[in-house]
Amino acid sequence: MMGKMMINGRPVAIENEENVLEVIRKAGIELPTFCYHSELSVYGGCRMCVVDIEGMGVVGACSTAPRDGMSLKTHTPELRDIRKLAMELLLADHDRECTTCGKSGGCKLQDLSTQLGVEEVRFGTRDEKVPVDSSNDAIQRDANKCILCGDCVRMCEEIQGVGALGFINRGSEAMVVPAFDKDLGDVECVTCGQCMAVCPTGALVVKSETSLAFDAISDEGKTVIFQIAPAVRVAIGEAFGLPPGDNLLGKLVAALRALGADRVFDTSIAADLTVIEETQEFFGRLEGGGNFPMFTSCCPAWVKFAEYRHPEILDNLSTCRSPQQMFGSMIKRHYAEKMGLSPEQVYVVSVMPCTAKKSEAKRPEFQVDSVPDVDLVLTTQEVASMIKEAGLDMTRLAVEALDSPLGFATGGGIMFGNSGGVSEAVLRYAADKLDSQEKPVVEYGDLRGMEGTKLLTVEAGGRQLRLAVVHGLEEANTLIEGVNAGDLSVDLVEVMACPGGCVGGAGQPQVKGPESRDMRARGLYDAERMTQLRKSQQNPILDAIYDGWLGEPGSSIAHETLHTGYHSRRRMIGEGIPLEPGKQVEVQVCVGTFCYLQGSYDVLRELLAQLEEKNMTGAVDVRGTFCFEQCQGGPSVMIGDEIQSQVTIERVPEMMTKIEGALAAIHQ
Repeated sequence: MMGKMMINGRPVAIENEENVLEVIRKAGIELPTFCYHSELSVYGGCRMCVVDIEGMGVVGACSTAPRDGMSLKTHTPELRDIRKLAMELLLADHDRECTTCGKSGGCKLQDLSTQLGVEEVRFGTRDEKVPVDSSNDAIQRDANKCILCGDCVRMCEEIQGVGALGFINRGSEAMVVPAFDKDLGDVECVTCGQCMAVCPTGALVVKSETSLAFDAISDEGKTVIFQIAPAVRVAIGEAFGLPPGDNLLGKLVAALRALGADRVFDTSIAADLTVIEETQEFFGRLEGGGNFPMFTSCCPAWVKFAEYRHPEILDNLSTCRSPQQMFGSMIKRHYAEKMGLSPEQVYVVSVMPCTAKKSEAKRPEFQVDSVPDVDLVLTTQEVASMIKEAGLDMTRLAVEALDSPLGFATGGGIMFGNSGGVSEAVLRYAADKLDSQEKPVVEYGDLRGMEGTKLLTVEAGGRQLRLAVVHGLEEANTLIEGVNAGDLSVDLVEVMACPGGCVGGAGQPQVKGPESRDMRARGLYDAERMTQLRKSQQNPILDAIYDGWLGEPGSSIAHETLHTGYHSRRRMIGEGIPLEPGKQVEVQVCVGTFCYLQGSYDVLRELLAQLEEKNMTGAVDVRGTFCFEQCQGGPSVMIGDEIQSQVTIERVPEMMTKIEGALAAIHQ
């Protein structure tokens, strides 16, 4: 729609804006809103953006289309009274314990209440409080602070395609709750935290664990090692009033040391390691006819989404651990030994832009003898609060360098924080390897930017490599459906749950709009260009790691410590298959000599761990046995009366799926 409209008596051009609110904001008038986000559908529930349009009366600006010749006013006495009354009603039903709220100082409800001049609330207070939900690993939910704007519901459904939250009841009884009114930790929440990122109040906040970090730092028996994810450096400044995109890595290192960190390293070196291992795996699939397309596995929210919604593609996921977990594995299994310390004496703290990293670090796959590879995950928000609590002035700190040797990373590792960065780093390595020569650094612009899905085909070594990059889990869902239907043919798919990738992670300071993510992304690419080495394979520290520990990319040691497997999670906690007495699935794992040497004991242990995790131990009778006389195909596992051959630990998730199928069959 093109044309011109009058706003408060002044002409303003209409240039294809979708609603009146966008035209008003273009004119420099910032109408208040709670429920409007340009990336979500229009809801029109908060009534903050009401305007008086000639011939129409008082309407919501966000839900009204502009038209040529329209004339409106934005701040008449009537409109001001409507907004103020709406704000008072919201506050009357709101838990106003602001001083102890995690959003205090960054709460939109506080800001707009002050902006609208609300000095008293003329109505009563909330009748009763409901319990705070702390069941989720990463997100704390307090329904007493919800204003029913619906932002979290639409984000979870429209952008992430998860639908873990929704409205129930009507009128004064209306609430936003997880599916079936369960706790958030008991539904198919992938802990991406994007619901929290759009919440304007303290109804959804990061589950703070800063006290655990302070306790570890104060423990003289622990060596506390921090790792900093790439995207954190270009966002943490926002918590201290600095613009998005400013690279504050040096100041953050200084702040962590002032807090008491013994070592401060860069997760980007583990991202470099991920590039090497993931590319090696990709080539192995190309040569050996593995499952395609291969999906990246760096984003734990995406991995959980695949486990919940698309278990049919789990064999397509890269077996590489995320950089966070590779780093933890390096520290606990390699670096600690070089320091003369046991894994228990080393405490690894991750500083991440991501809430899902909290739940990832707690996965049983990433523990050895009950010792986690990563002990604690703090979001950018949490670290900023620690710095403030310690009284440190971030803007005045002198920059300090990261510690050696794990503080050195290439541009390839730094790019991991942006959507498309993983694919670009892998492509820089893969193209050189396929062409058998090192070429100048190429910036693959088609993989960059904020489009939901990006496609690129590159020719290298006489072979065409087809790549897809998606961010937002609903975009990933659409792509998977296209692949499954045969409508899209690609070799490598990079998926990140958060808009823009890690720069838009829910653990970052709350974004003011898409422009903040753009600026962070540009800041990260600027940091990448400033590195002396811009390809992951050029990192000399990786050479030392392989020579002194791993042997070579894709080796058995590398696979044991840097790779993992996945399993179907198609069930809400507490909603297991109803059992009839005496009906169990029998599972037998051969532990005869040949199978034992091939790793059958590890398979047995992992099966038992996953059955316990999914509350299925009462439904499955697992036994070790000798021998199925299938030695050439070992390790062997019998599920019911069907023998599965060559069952490595990586195939345990597949066995779990078969067990679930067998359970469903006998209880039909």
